[in-house]
Amino acid sequence: MSLPSRFRRPTLLIVGCGDVGLRVLPQVRGRWRVVVLTSSPARVPALRAAGALPLQGNLDVPATLGRLGGLPDAVLHLAPPPNEGRQDPRTAALLAALARGGRVRTFVYASTTGVYGDRGGARIDETVPLRPTTDRAGRRVDAEARVRHFGHVAGARTAILRIPGIYAPDREGGDPRERVRRGTPALRAEDDVYTNHIHADDLARACVAALVRARPQRVVNVCDDTELKMGDYLDLVARLAGLPPVPRLSRAEAAAQLSPMTMSFMGESRRIGNQRLKRELRLVLRHPTVAEGIAGAG
Repeated sequence: MSLPSRFRRPTLLIVGCGDVGLRVLPQVRGRWRVVVLTSSPARVPALRAAGALPLQGNLDVPATLGRLGGLPDAVLHLAPPPNEGRQDPRTAALLAALARGGRVRTFVYASTTGVYGDRGGARIDETVPLRPTTDRAGRRVDAEARVRHFGHVAGARTAILRIPGIYAPDREGGDPRERVRRGTPALRAEDDVYTNHIHADDLARACVAALVRARPQRVVNVCDDTELKMGDYLDLVARLAGLPPVPRLSRAEAAAQLSPMTMSFMGESRRIGNQRLKRELRLVLRHPTVAEGIAGAG
């Protein structure tokens, strides 16, 4: 005989369980039964060892998502869009599969602060209109709209987390000391841009807080209290790590030496407020600034 539904643990589906998802898993173990969607059979043993039930499926192949609809009560969507276009067919495929089950009550989507575009260094919050300037950000705007529509149609509580640069000394590709060691140039002070950050551990905690406490159909910026231009940030990292500072270039010099992707990040400047993160999700940052996040790395 099965237990009545009120005695069963709800099921949480994590989609895109990479570094941040793996940091979420220990925090939700015991509270939810956790299912992880993965397109890689090679990852199944590691996900199972981390306490999740792996389910194979591919967001790029909607036919493989047929079993999702009846599974989750809550969803944490961490998977990125494709690398091309202005739309996100992966999020579209996921939401279509979930809609067929009609079970989802909570949906948290990890978006990007890139949807705000360039603000010339102004301080902004979640209420400003979106101004994406790249296809990469445009895909996220498309996904956000799909998530909001899903919430209204399905009667689900949706939350959109807008996330800046994620760092952590133990995060592959996310240790800013490695960039300093490589000597990748930054812009000179007169050309430099404000940049925003969040430690991967605090981001994982924000994801869990959103699952539990986010208001319905709400957007929350997930960033720390740091207010630094990119070059000053890298100078700080260098000092804390005992490394030489990176070179500084004019914007024209940087454009001749750096990739278009790198230059795109150097073309947008904004200072993003995090009051909703603190007041509504009631998150107390363990790494309130990058100085603490890097200094504590050893």
